[in-house]
Amino acid sequence: MASSTYSCPLLPRREIVSFLSESEFANIREEHLLNPSPDLMCSIYTNMLIYLDALQDDHGQADFDALGQLENPDHHVGSVRVMNLCHKIGELLEAAQCIIKFTLKDLLKPDTQRTGIFLSTLINFCIFRDTKLNLVEQFVNQVNVHELKHPELEARIAQLNNEILEAEEASKKDEPFVLELQTKLKELRQTIQSLNNHQVALKTSFRALKEKANEIDAKISTADYTLAQSAQENAKLRSKIVQSPEKLQGLLEEKKSILEEVKNSEKSAMESFQEKTTTLEVYSKACKKMNKHLAQMQAIQEQVNSSKTVDKEVKVLKSKLNDDSVLCKSLEAKLVELQGRVKQIEESCKVFEKERDLKHKEATNELNRVKLELESKRRNRAFRLKKVEAMQAKVDKIDSEINSVIESGSSTKQELQRRCEEIVNEVC
Repeated sequence: MASSTYSCPLLPRREIVSFLSESEFANIREEHLLNPSPDLMCSIYTNMLIYLDALQDDHGQADFDALGQLENPDHHVGSVRVMNLCHKIGELLEAAQCIIKFTLKDLLKPDTQRTGIFLSTLINFCIFRDTKLNLVEQFVNQVNVHELKHPELEARIAQLNNEILEAEEASKKDEPFVLELQTKLKELRQTIQSLNNHQVALKTSFRALKEKANEIDAKISTADYTLAQSAQENAKLRSKIVQSPEKLQGLLEEKKSILEEVKNSEKSAMESFQEKTTTLEVYSKACKKMNKHLAQMQAIQEQVNSSKTVDKEVKVLKSKLNDDSVLCKSLEAKLVELQGRVKQIEESCKVFEKERDLKHKEATNELNRVKLELESKRRNRAFRLKKVEAMQAKVDKIDSEINSVIESGSSTKQELQRRCEEIVNEVC
């Protein structure tokens, strides 16, 4: 029943009784609707009219214009009240799109089926009216909430604008420092590139010196091996010495040749030793030079590490700048979103203000109409009061005339009685 579109379905008696009891219109049972009484229906209709604010005047006051045309107005006060109630209910049912027309018979001698249709129509209209009022109340509450949140949203927007300005100022302040770091980083990268090239050249020269040292070590090993073989041959020759002069001469010659060979080998060994010593000196000088270059390379490595640290710091600053830019973008997005929400709220506020102005205008027109009706009723009442006062004066005049006639009649009667007595006395 509580739908957005208005409809008038016929309700069962159980739902009608439940609604009347819950709304405190009447505390009845289903049996009362099977055979409804006029007093009960008048009470239910009156309570429903009061609930719907359709009963704006007092039914206890009779229409003076209508009563003025009757001989005994006091006897027709109830009839006028019933007619007024019938008229109000008929207008309300017609506005509620009832399928049948309400008549005076439905109020004085209510029918079960027709009464069910009338009550169903009024109950559906009450439910539809309550639903629309609750809907309007929700919109009014939303407007009030939006009006309360509007200053807070404006303050938040101002705060976000200040934060955006602060972030932009901070990025502008850090921009020279970032440019300086980028310049230093570029210089350090060039230095690292030149040091890497120098390191490659040193590695190449160190590799060549190492190859020469290996060759010298191989020659020294060969000379040692040759010297050892010469010593072994010398021992063998000594073991071959004999007492025979010829053999001795031969051995001596052989020994001389061996000695010459040994001398030659010693000479060659000495030469190789000198060469090895020279090579060792060259190698030691190369080692010193390489140690020096190694120290330089370590210093360069430290510079590289420091440049890497600076690079990391630059990356951190760049990430910070990126975070600041992302934060600025998010703040701008939030600002745009908040501005859109504020614009939407302002539009809804304008719509609600237009609806409120329209309703206020309608209420003002209705109030003016009611005031005009009340003024006309007041004037009619004053006119009727004047008319009643004139009639009362006329009645008082008639009463005074009647009293004077009665008094004159009584005096005439007394005079006649006196004359009758005089005549009787004269006759006697």
